Amino acid sequence: MIKAVLFDFDGTIFDTNKLIIESWQEVFRTMTGKEGDVDKIKATFGEPLLITMERWFPGESERLVKIYREYQKDIYFKMIEAYPGMPELIKKLKALGYMNAVVTSRLTSSTINTLEKFDLTKYFDVIVTCDDTDKHKPDPEPALVALRKLGISADEAVMIGDSHFDVLCAQNAGVKAVLVGWSEAAAVTLGGGEIDYKPDYIIEKAEDLIDIIK
Repeated sequence: MIKAVLFDFDGTIFDTNKLIIESWQEVFRTMTGKEGDVDKIKATFGEPLLITMERWFPGESERLVKIYREYQKDIYFKMIEAYPGMPELIKKLKALGYMNAVVTSRLTSSTINTLEKFDLTKYFDVIVTCDDTDKHKPDPEPALVALRKLGISADEAVMIGDSHFDVLCAQNAGVKAVLVGWSEAAAVTLGGGEIDYKPDYIIEKAEDLIDIIK
């Protein structure tokens, strides 16, 4: 019996794709004088920023993360919005007696600030960010921390996300993985690539999740 839904944040609840891509382009412009490959950027959606930054620009990651986040300050809430049906789904799940959790590679501060801006904080029982774990998606630790805080087992939850990082995090924790079909990262994930994975479910509309967990 499903008791809880673990939600990814970027690309799942909120459309932050344009914001993330544009912020990365500012980093590429700073380092190379030209913009980076958009598909390459999309393929990193869901991975902690510092990890990607260090892989692409070794030794420069901390400085570039500051540039990335500083660039976002004035444009953040101008460039993000909730995906259609997601706020309604989150509220409906809560009304039906399910527990909700956020499991994200984002920082706690920006996660909370965004949820509060959209008046969604009160609908979540648990919030797990990159500040709460030593290991990050696709490692199972973020999902396992959420399960522990919720007081449930892996077979009592599903995890919904938009990237292979979410799918593998869920499945590595023994949780059924639901992939959304509406994100830029989902398009990359569905396209396959070097990583071998397969979501348990794919949904095209937020409300489709209800049928899965009944």
